[in-house]
Amino acid sequence: MNTETIAAPVHKPKPKWLRVKLPTGKKYTELRSLVDKYDLHTICTSGSCPNMGECWSEGTATFMILGNVCTRSCGFCGVKTGRPDTLDWEEPEKVARSIKLMKIKHAVITSVDRDDLKDMGSIMWAETVKAIRRMNPDTTLETLIPDFQGNERNIDRIVEVSPEVVSHNMETVKRLTREVRIQAQYERSLGVLKYLKAQGIRRTKSGIMLGLGETEEEVVQTLRDLRAADVDVVTIGQYLQPSKKHLSVKQFITPDQFKKYETIGLEMGFRHVESSALVRSSYKAQKHIN
Repeated sequence: MNTETIAAPVHKPKPKWLRVKLPTGKKYTELRSLVDKYDLHTICTSGSCPNMGECWSEGTATFMILGNVCTRSCGFCGVKTGRPDTLDWEEPEKVARSIKLMKIKHAVITSVDRDDLKDMGSIMWAETVKAIRRMNPDTTLETLIPDFQGNERNIDRIVEVSPEVVSHNMETVKRLTREVRIQAQYERSLGVLKYLKAQGIRRTKSGIMLGLGETEEEVVQTLRDLRAADVDVVTIGQYLQPSKKHLSVKQFITPDQFKKYETIGLEMGFRHVESSALVRSSYKAQKHIN
């Protein structure tokens, strides 16, 4: 079965449904001023997220911990790869203060992969959640975690601090995983999500990108695999190439096809399915705690 797509090399103009209006509004302006004044670090700004204005107006923002250099070299990701700096053990308090200054109601925390560390960064993860809880007791949390190489002790550190939502992204279909997520494994990521639910995490979540050459059948199979792992929430968005060095966009997926995947996902039993071209992992994240 053919995926309803438009073949489009990277140098061609993006379709009209990928054009984004600049964020506006009083809440956005206030938060942008705070971010600039206090040099706060959010993925929203550093990643130029197309949904920044919408999310900020709803009191949601995403923060990255463990530095900005990743030990993995995924073909889709714009984060720098190399040897990371030493850990900043003041980072948990800095993130917690940022959330307090911005009056964030729902925070999403993510990180680079730190395969260079014995605990793969899981201790810093736990300390960050604890610091946010202390300083912002009314703020709900989603932790978008790496796979920690499937190490259950490291995953348990996340379970023990009980975020409202724990997310781990599949990113792509099984056939493309080795190319797209070079050091990751499809089955290992599924295993992490299944383990989280088995350990009592109330809401689990994952995300995939489209436009890397996957077929409709492969996307549907990935959704089936996520439901079999008892995942509650899935996000589906369009892959956009960060630079010429990264994997090229093979297709621009149409709005109708995204809507079709949303319908299929809801029929499978997911509690929430966010599916459109500009959807990113943290899009409408505040809804996913329910």
